[in-house]
Amino acid sequence: MTFREKLITQKETDNKVRSKNIWMDAFLRLKKNKMAVVGAIFIVFLVIIAIFAPYIAPKDYSEGNFIDNYSKPGNNYLLGADFMGRDVLSRLIYGTRISLSVGFLGAFIAFILGVTYGIISGFYGGQVDEIMMRIVDIFYAFPTLLLIILLMVLFKSNLFQVTTNNIFIQTIIKIDDAWGGLFFIMIGISVTSWVGMARIARGLTLSTKEKEYIQAAIATGNNNFRVIFRHILPNIIGPCIVTVTLSIPGFIGTEAFLSFIGLGVNPPTPSWGMMISDGYKAMQSYPHLALYPGIVLALTMLSFNFLGDGLRDALDPRMR
Repeated sequence: MTFREKLITQKETDNKVRSKNIWMDAFLRLKKNKMAVVGAIFIVFLVIIAIFAPYIAPKDYSEGNFIDNYSKPGNNYLLGADFMGRDVLSRLIYGTRISLSVGFLGAFIAFILGVTYGIISGFYGGQVDEIMMRIVDIFYAFPTLLLIILLMVLFKSNLFQVTTNNIFIQTIIKIDDAWGGLFFIMIGISVTSWVGMARIARGLTLSTKEKEYIQAAIATGNNNFRVIFRHILPNIIGPCIVTVTLSIPGFIGTEAFLSFIGLGVNPPTPSWGMMISDGYKAMQSYPHLALYPGIVLALTMLSFNFLGDGLRDALDPRMR
């Protein structure tokens, strides 16, 4: 082994040790942020509820009793019953699955697509970067929420579901029905969710690839794949994680809004947005029907915001 090879090996070892220390320091700083810890605990609590919903929910979320419709909170219905006599608590518990699924899946898709797209664009630069960024600009030209609404109208329209004879489309429709209407929501959110992440990843890549250690890695014969995954990605993943965490409340809010206007999940699949929509119609007489899902939705979005702010402070290089 030559002296240069020994030097590179030692440098990689030092980078691994320093990387472990950075993540450990970030975790310790995150623990000191009380609001971030509270938000993380509440999110873990929601995840547990979503996983064990069939065992926690006192009643079936879809079965109702018209004799008990608009029942007020009491022994038989802890949080009351809706206009169809369905247990509000059970629907809140199962609605956790929808909101967390949209939030986490939307964040995962945005992270994977956005980071991959942004790193490729920023690393290769030149004409590749120019073409890829113009595609991003095209997506930015459309209002995100309006584009999602138009897609959902197309997906949910009877014309789309009845007249098409395409086997592929019919298969997608069946998958969406099996998911309770969640599949088309994820398609709508995924179309635009990665765009902001791509710009952030590109900017971080452009800044990072000019560092001395990146130039040294390239000069010593490392291929592009190794440089990206061993040197660039570990150095930009922190800010990307913070960004995608802060975007989760937006995904949850989008799903709630779509369900509120009738373009979300398919009934009787419970969604907090749909529950608010059903509850506000009887707001004067039965305010609890809209109040409970509204409170849970607000607390969930606040928890992700607190956690995202805590991660931002914990992963801030200036705090090291």
